[in-house]
Amino acid sequence: MRTIQVAQITEEVAQMCKEAAYYLPDDVYRALKKGRETEESPVGCDVLDQIIKNAEIAKSEDRPICQDTGMTIVFVEVGQDVHIEGGSLNDAINAGVAKGYTEGYLRKSVVAEPLFDRKNTQNNTPAIIYTEIVPGDKLKIEVEPKGFGSENKSGVCMLVPADGVEGVKKAVMSIIEHASCNPCPPMVVGVGIGGTMDKAAYYSKKALLRPIEQRNSHPQYAKLEEELLTLINKTGIGPQLGGTTSALAVNIEWGPTHIAGLPVAVTICCHACRHSKRIL
Repeated sequence: MRTIQVAQITEEVAQMCKEAAYYLPDDVYRALKKGRETEESPVGCDVLDQIIKNAEIAKSEDRPICQDTGMTIVFVEVGQDVHIEGGSLNDAINAGVAKGYTEGYLRKSVVAEPLFDRKNTQNNTPAIIYTEIVPGDKLKIEVEPKGFGSENKSGVCMLVPADGVEGVKKAVMSIIEHASCNPCPPMVVGVGIGGTMDKAAYYSKKALLRPIEQRNSHPQYAKLEEELLTLINKTGIGPQLGGTTSALAVNIEWGPTHIAGLPVAVTICCHACRHSKRIL
């Protein structure tokens, strides 16, 4: 049995929140540069130039890539041979989010109650925390700050098996076309297929953590990723003001589902596809 102190978890999460807000992942930066090389619209080229420059300034000056530093989503894999000492895991993570957002001067955007009072919690907590128990003695933490310009355009479609691959494509494209330029494209699109309504949404969120240069290990899903990316880039949505670089990638995650179901969830992320990872 290996022991990890909650104080260490808090410190790591605090640093991850700042890193994710300041530093665009290398794979996303490379995709933006590649998109700039192939973009056919002069206006789209100008927009991509500004997006790339913004990411470079954020990295060099340790400043947020975007003013919306998101609601913090945290994926945790807890090794079954890990003992967490000094407090609860969730409290440690939330303390880290509060510390990171305060020290990093990141915008605090979370309200405690969603409908009536909507009072800001002043430290961006509580985070959305997904925990999975896995073999081993490690603790893997991935932080995904999720801005709501793109989150508000995400969606879930409950299909039936007879809808098949074409039905999945139609569902994804319906959500993308409805979103249009509102999610600050070029987008990174996470698609979750299978499970239940909520599990499909979980898959779609987790898909955004995979490097966008890495295709699904299942060849048919990898092919579907490429097909959807081509369809999205043919919409003309482009980099915010029209063009051919509407999305940088489509990542699909999937899981078992009921014989009568085919849930499909789409989480849209803006060009600032932010995340950070630690293995303790």
